[in-house]
This record gives sequence, structure tokens and C-alpha cells, in this order.
Amino acid sequence: MLLNSKGKHRRPSKATRLATLAGVAGAAVAVPLMGATNASAASVETWDAVAQCESGGNWSINTGNGYYGGLQFSQSSWAAAGGTQYAARADLASKDQQIATAEKLLDMQGPGAWACAGAGGLTNDGVDPGVNPGGSGQSASKPEQAQPQRQAERPTTRSEQREAPKAESKAESKKTVTTPTGDKVKKGDGEYEVKSGDTLSKIAQKEGVKGGWSKLFQLNDDIVEDADLIFPGQQLHLK
Repeated sequence: MLLNSKGKHRRPSKATRLATLAGVAGAAVAVPLMGATNASAASVETWDAVAQCESGGNWSINTGNGYYGGLQFSQSSWAAAGGTQYAARADLASKDQQIATAEKLLDMQGPGAWACAGAGGLTNDGVDPGVNPGGSGQSASKPEQAQPQRQAERPTTRSEQREAPKAESKAESKKTVTTPTGDKVKKGDGEYEVKSGDTLSKIAQKEGVKGGWSKLFQLNDDIVEDADLIFPGQQLHLK
């Protein structure tokens, strides 16, 4: 989950507690994972539902709250489940790589590792998601781009977010911003343009907004519906 509208961090899930244990066990936890089988599994549709609840379906999200990617891995749980073989953090990995790592965490900890398991209908249903995590690092997502049949499942990249306005009409692009999930939100006409990784708290602190994030939210409540969700390209008023 993201920060709530009161600016507090989310309550740590079981995945966080698992990660703490993994720090004690060290490499002894990660090594068996490389050869583990998917005793527990869930479909891509189920993981999509969990991600929608956890992060709004944004597989490359990094709001600075200590949780990364569509399924909101903590850094320690990402490492404990073997995710670092793909990327340093979950938000830097592809959707398939995040799901492959989530499958291992599900096998280790069960659905309770996610606060949104109930909302997403996550269970050990044994359905192999059939993902193809590929090699290590961000470059692993490139083969997916060459396969048109997988485009619907692949998360939108930052470069695609910049190119998307080219396909929109000029009038519409001036008024809206396309989110990573393909939705359109109001762009606004403020003096500050939201950048990747920004949060209302960060912007308020950086720009010296009196009243902090809550004042910034109040100034822009015509385009920001949820204090936890702002998107690159939106233009916020600072006063």
C-alpha cells in the first residue's frame, strides 16, 4: 500500500517480518530458493488484482515509503525471495520478474505476506501464472517488448509514458496525463511539474510549502483525488 491520506506509513505486513528473519538467516535462506518449485501459485489475473490494491497497478512505482513495485515488496523481502537476481529493487524489475519473485514469497509465507491478499483474492490456488522472468536486471524486459501478444500484461515503461501524449490530440494532452495503468488524470496548470518518485510530502519539503503536504493537497484537490497518488507530468500549485 502507499501512504494514506493522513501521511502515515502503512502497517508492515508479514512480508516485512519475513524479511527480518531472512536477515538473520542470511544466504542460507536465499540459496534454496533458486531450486525451489512452485508448490504454491496464483494466476496473473490474481496478482494483477493484488497489485491494483497495493499500488494502483503501477509495477514500477517507488514513492519513497520503503515499498517498491506493483506488489509493494520491502527491500529485505525482495532479497529474501530471490528478487535481486533480476534487479536491485522490485520497481526496477519487469512485471513477470516481480510475479516470479512473489510466487516464491507465496510459497514461503502464504497469502498473509500481503496486506491486500483478501482484496485481491490471493490464495494458494496452484494456478501457474506462466510468467517468463528472463535474465537479470532491467534488460530482461526487452524480450517481452518484442512479443506483441504479451503487451497487455507488460507494465508501461517510463519511456512509453513520455511517448504516449504523441498519440493523443493536442487539446487532450494539454489537459490530461496518462498514468502507468493507462488511465487519464487531470494535468493541472500549476508551476511545479511532478517528477517520477515525487510525493506530496517530498514536494512540500523541497519547495518550502507552508502547511506541508496537507496544504499542498488542499491547493490541488481539483486534480489530485488521493493524497497518495500523484503522477509524473501533473502540474501542481505551490501557493
